[in-house]
Amino acid sequence: MSDQSIVFSRSPDGQALYRRDHVKSDGRTISLYGYAPQDQAPLHDGLDAAPGASHLRFHPLRGEWNIYAAARQNRTFQPSAANNPLAPAKPGAPPTEIPFETFELAVFGNRFPSLSQLDGAQETDLPGIDVAPASGHCDVVVYTPEDAGSLATLSQARRVLLVKAWIDRYQTLFDRGFDTVLPFENRGQEVGVTLSHPHGQIYAFEKTPPVQKAAMTGFTNGFDLGAALTDWRADYEITAQGGLIAVAPPFARFPYETWLVPIQRRRGPWAFTDEEVEGFAALLGDMTARYDKLFGRDCPYMLSLHAAPQSADDRFYFTAQFYPLLRSPDKVKYLASVEQATSVFTVDIMPERTASEMRKL
Repeated sequence: MSDQSIVFSRSPDGQALYRRDHVKSDGRTISLYGYAPQDQAPLHDGLDAAPGASHLRFHPLRGEWNIYAAARQNRTFQPSAANNPLAPAKPGAPPTEIPFETFELAVFGNRFPSLSQLDGAQETDLPGIDVAPASGHCDVVVYTPEDAGSLATLSQARRVLLVKAWIDRYQTLFDRGFDTVLPFENRGQEVGVTLSHPHGQIYAFEKTPPVQKAAMTGFTNGFDLGAALTDWRADYEITAQGGLIAVAPPFARFPYETWLVPIQRRRGPWAFTDEEVEGFAALLGDMTARYDKLFGRDCPYMLSLHAAPQSADDRFYFTAQFYPLLRSPDKVKYLASVEQATSVFTVDIMPERTASEMRKL
């Protein structure tokens, strides 16, 4: 691996996009993405990864495998601005995860990962309990060197760079043998965010998780999301950009849940046209701004990109899904007893109302 900037892609308008891969002293790689090559010398070695391995345990009554990662209990929680681990490095200041004074967008291996590398996952022996290695990889994606902001306040060029960085990570992690790659963002303390600096994450799984496996079954059994979009547009469409539509799906589980869906079936963002990259980037900002305006505050949400696992066939249809954690400006949508005990959601806001309200904003 060369610690030099290379052209890894181009923006829809033809600008070269650069990536620099730098290996930190603890062995984790940080990739710097930008519209200009990055050639600064690091100010320090960065923070060291936390010790500890994770593993899976099988729940015999739910039929599911869950991750056990004790080291994450000690991860950084709501630090002061002076101790922000996602900030760019400053001379004389405490080290951060990003050992460079400037950057545009950065991706690095999580210091407190839930999943372990395929070749380093640990098997745990617990008599009477089915266990397995928690094989996978966890990235942190830092959107900006600024310590405040959102997908709505980023420039369109920066959102395009983010989409291109996601695509690059999909390809890299698929090439390393992972089946399912899930970029996501948790926003707001109501979601449990421990760092307020604008960022997201990427989890790569060795095996297909249950939700993605269920989606594969749904598409294989004949659910045609493209045809459904045609049926939904009159009542559930919110807005559209560059070949993608923002909709409130009629079977939404969260109040004010919305999806971003390409009009033409795509397995994932790597299959987008230039127009779709621009449209997707624009809608990420547009919908975040609509949520903030709807509630009159920074809206806490979970955003996840549902692309095809490598094991899926070509009937899989990409969606990006927003799950807001509010049902009104001062009311949090809690997943309480019934939802947790049965996985049956109770939805307080009808999707038809979601589409109508957000369409007007």
